[in-house]
Amino acid sequence: QVQLRQSGGGSAQAGGSLRLSCATSGVVSIRNCVGWFRRAPGKERERVATIYRLSGSTAYGDSVKGRFTISQDNAKNTVYLQMNSLKPEDTAMYYCAVDFSCAGQFTYWGQGTQVTVSS
Repeated sequence: QVQLRQSGGGSAQAGGSLRLSCATSGVVSIRNCVGWFRRAPGKERERVATIYRLSGSTAYGDSVKGRFTISQDNAKNTVYLQMNSLKPEDTAMYYCAVDFSCAGQFTYWGQGTQVTVSS
């Protein structure tokens, strides 16, 4: 059974940093993509970062490019989202998800973790 367990997040001041972790279980192969998403109140869900686990290649949304870094530790089956230079507009619920086809179809999701950035 595929499970994604998130940890990290919390509160930070603007300009600060936080790190999110997404531990995957039940995923035998690394031929998949993991994405980090966020949803702020009253806004649509936004994909902020993606990593193709086989190659390690990454992609970022324009709103976080240069500030957020997605990375992985395959030995721990964990994907991270390092968030630096945080802004109040980064406040949202963050989710990780896995896409086994790397075609934009994320089928398994983490439980979500709140990130709150104060000015």
